[in-house]
Amino acid sequence: MNELKILGIYVRDRIKEANRTQKLLSEYASIIRTRLGFHEVSESKCSRNAMIIIEIKDNSKQSIDFINKLNKIGGIDVKEMKFDLS
Repeated sequence: MNELKILGIYVRDRIKEANRTQKLLSEYASIIRTRLGFHEVSESKCSRNAMIIIEIKDNSKQSIDFINKLNKIGGIDVKEMKFDLS
């Protein structure tokens, strides 16, 4: 089955969780096709919370490990969307 997997990650407190989240995103960069991050309140001020949208390249064990590790980080919520492309 050909599948498109999108992750939505809500970071409740970027100051507390950004380091751990960014480290994990860097560790699994090889399976991330697209990554969008939003955290600005205005041009001169950033919000403490953030939203990250990620497109995963495949449905391998590595992507499952990535999602499991994200879910273990306190202070973030991870939601998955899957689209069947067949």
